[in-house]
Amino acid sequence: MSETTGFRCGFACLVGRPNTGKSTLTNALVGQKVAIASSRPQTTRHTIRGIVHRPDAQLVLVDTPGLHKPRTLLGERLNDLVLTTLGEVDVVGMCLPADEKTGPGDRFLAREIARVRSRSTFAIVTKADLVGKARMVERLVSVQRLGEEIGIEWDEIVPVSAKTGFQVDLLADLLVARLPEGPPLYPEGELTDQPEEVLVAELIREAALEGVREELPHSIAVVVEEMGLREDRPPDRPLLDIHANLYVERPSQKAIIIGTKGRRLVEVGTKARQQIEALLGTPVYLDLYVKVAKDWQRDPKQLRRLGF
Repeated sequence: MSETTGFRCGFACLVGRPNTGKSTLTNALVGQKVAIASSRPQTTRHTIRGIVHRPDAQLVLVDTPGLHKPRTLLGERLNDLVLTTLGEVDVVGMCLPADEKTGPGDRFLAREIARVRSRSTFAIVTKADLVGKARMVERLVSVQRLGEEIGIEWDEIVPVSAKTGFQVDLLADLLVARLPEGPPLYPEGELTDQPEEVLVAELIREAALEGVREELPHSIAVVVEEMGLREDRPPDRPLLDIHANLYVERPSQKAIIIGTKGRRLVEVGTKARQQIEALLGTPVYLDLYVKVAKDWQRDPKQLRRLGF
């Protein structure tokens, strides 16, 4: 008998409108930060795979950008990424916040999910800690009605709170039960398949998004230009040198990121360095520069250069 008999392994995709808690839920399921989370919508720009290791299964989570009405070429490419991912996974989990009503964006996404009929489909009611029992019952009924309206028969409707941990383990059990049998795809202990440079760039961007004005989040891109251990350090006192550029679209945005006398950029660097050190387990020297790439979200050449 094969050692993997009964072992399950597969992919689950978390989708939803921007800012529905997909990244926070991914991190909660994995048990460590593998996707950046922000109160700003449209934070995620890549499909970040988080890997949940269990004795009976390996669950690979695909966290997608939020589906939205695109206003730029970047927005169109992010939407294409979401819709392509839907057809490549074993389970689709649609995230619907408990504290918001069903809207046109939810219906649009539900229709796209309905077109992928061969997949198990979950409705995940996120941010359950933000509402009381009566309001939660109303929200669960509205989610059930959304499925009936669009023609989706939800395999499960699960309220969760990534913040408090409410029913996160139950959700993992339910997702695993829908995966096919098969051997693990990733080595034990590997939590994501993203290169370290990508994770570092995302943590820097997350720090830069803290407390900025409304127009800025979509205009920030981060590229790690150099990353490596400093050569003249003893083995017991390593130091990781990271040089990264933050790109914005206008000089006025550059001024916002840098702040008065450079104070805000120092704060961004300090917060990002602490997160990177926690992720990689190595002391870090972080060198940040802010550059203007005019209207990069609409320029195909610049999008390619910045990794989109």
